[in-house]
Amino acid sequence: MTEMSSAASAAAVGTTGFKAPGTTPQNTPRGFAAALAGANFGVYLAVLTPVLVSMAFKIQHITPNPADINGNIGLVFGVGALFALIANPLAGRLSDRTTSRFGMRRPWILGGAIVGLGGLALIGVATSVWMVLIAWCLVQASLNAVLAAANATLPDQVPVESRGSVSGIVGITTPLGILAGSFIVNFLPGDFERFVVPGAIALVLAVLFVLVLKDRRLAGKPADKFTIGTFFGSFVFNPRKNPDFGWTWLTKFFVMFGYAGIAAFLPRYLTESFHLAEQDVIGIILLANVASTVAMVISSPLGGILSDKFGKRRPFVAIAGAIMVVGLVVLAFAPSVAFIIVGQAIIGLGAGSFFSVDLALATQVLPNPDDTAKDLGVLNMANALPQSIAPAIAPTIIAIGATTPLGGYTTWYLFGAIVALAGAVLVYRIKGVK
Repeated sequence: MTEMSSAASAAAVGTTGFKAPGTTPQNTPRGFAAALAGANFGVYLAVLTPVLVSMAFKIQHITPNPADINGNIGLVFGVGALFALIANPLAGRLSDRTTSRFGMRRPWILGGAIVGLGGLALIGVATSVWMVLIAWCLVQASLNAVLAAANATLPDQVPVESRGSVSGIVGITTPLGILAGSFIVNFLPGDFERFVVPGAIALVLAVLFVLVLKDRRLAGKPADKFTIGTFFGSFVFNPRKNPDFGWTWLTKFFVMFGYAGIAAFLPRYLTESFHLAEQDVIGIILLANVASTVAMVISSPLGGILSDKFGKRRPFVAIAGAIMVVGLVVLAFAPSVAFIIVGQAIIGLGAGSFFSVDLALATQVLPNPDDTAKDLGVLNMANALPQSIAPAIAPTIIAIGATTPLGGYTTWYLFGAIVALAGAVLVYRIKGVK
């Protein structure tokens, strides 16, 4: 992607004030980074609060047989993540083709946030696992559409040389969303409030971003029609034609498996292995997330700034992945709750740098600047897919591990560490980015 001349840039903007697809931004619009970070924070608050805290207890409350709890958690998270997997690239591709006078991205950001809040409210009042499953699929689809459209505005609005810094700011939103969700849950009395309050906050922040965003707008309808082939093309890419894009996808998938894929079972780990009550578990998760957030707030902007300064992405991604592996090993062998907190802090230190630099790296390997949202959506499948596969296989691995001297949850966390280590190594297969 090369810089445009001032004249060409002005011509691309035209009289509408909306920048045309495929052009390179000259400057980051004022207030854009903060508003984008706010929108991401809201989505992560709404999605990760159930993943890390609320959902396990919701399912526990409505599951008659305790032996079915882990299986039901795996079912809900696994199927829900498949909807995220589909929605992210599909919404990205559709937003690339959206001709609304409201802009290309804004209808998806606002509409997704509204639908997401409705789905979270349904979970709050659900009385059966099937009702929770259906509502969670709706939440995953709608809020991942928000993420696809919102994060596609990064290459729309920010020059290449500034993306590490901006994505570093955005990267902080993941731990802040986790921390805020853990904190809020402590003060909410029941399941309904634990789901609706984060969703309402996400909607407010999405509205604020929409108001700030000077969105791109297509001058006319795309020349090609949206066909069945185009639909399936939303989920695929040619790794031979774009090998760097393929290796970036695999790196993200493996590291995210270690980070997000195993997180859903932390409440069960604390309950079963450390024999803690529900409210005690919520308190420990809050402390662990405070430690993780402090580490991520330090490492996320630092990783982005340093990667911009040195003009390198791969070393920072690799080091971040290796640090996360260390944290997972600490969790696996934690002899006390204190070590759970330490392990989470170490994971946060690595994850903060990974989230910021990985996003900057991803924007430099996109195959087509006119399909930015679609391609970022394909990459975001690597975020969603581990959250589908991991819960699906977790009960089996935990059960197998329980028959060994290591124990079920130790085996599960070690498995996550091995997968994350593979991601840290694979980043060096990317050749087009230093």
